[in-house]
Amino acid sequence: MPNATPRRRMGLVERERQILDGAIEFFAVQGFGGQLRDLAKSIGVTHALLYHYFPTKQDLLDRVYLEVFEGRWRAEWDALLDDTQLDIEDKLVAFYLEYVNITLSKEFVRILVFSGLTDHAITDRFFSMLRARLFPRLIRETRRFRGVMSRAKASKRETELLMGLHGGFFYISMRRWIYTQDVYSESSLDVYSEHLVRDRVHAYLLASRELFALKTPLKELVRKRQCPASPAKTLATTTTEETT
Repeated sequence: MPNATPRRRMGLVERERQILDGAIEFFAVQGFGGQLRDLAKSIGVTHALLYHYFPTKQDLLDRVYLEVFEGRWRAEWDALLDDTQLDIEDKLVAFYLEYVNITLSKEFVRILVFSGLTDHAITDRFFSMLRARLFPRLIRETRRFRGVMSRAKASKRETELLMGLHGGFFYISMRRWIYTQDVYSESSLDVYSEHLVRDRVHAYLLASRELFALKTPLKELVRKRQCPASPAKTLATTTTEETT
């Protein structure tokens, strides 16, 4: 009987990579309540070996965060969004086309949702990065698109409009990876198409026109809509306009 081929011994870097990849898949499926003993079993390593590479569960979660979230941010995206020579709509489309296809993977979406449902540790870190690196650039570019040079802090309405754009892309991936629904794509099931991205960017920039054209305070507009002029006052106004 021929001798069995001996199993190749993994190096330190290779073994750590195996554990990290296994942990990302494990947390994406089980959430953060899963036990490390179960993780070790699913990877095919001993519990003791797992602790040799990651002494605590938090150490492992920190590496998962860096790998799945911060590690997928591209430095060239900063330069792209800062380029004043590019058309703003094309610039946002180029950014989000890469962002949704590189960043919003199954593991990213499911781990972020699990974090939001538990301790918020990963969601807080990730949104802190977005507030520092992405959102101010998008607000600046939206204002520039509308000819507004203000550097004031974004209003709540600006912020909510922007969250509609950014969150809309995340929801597309939630439909795919949480609800297991089909998402339209012209090229393949694994790639979000440019038309899908451009439609949302275009709608966002159209909505920004009304935001920056608004002269009357929003509260005043709401009050006027809730308290329409009386018929007599409307008739008097109409009569005056007809005689002038």
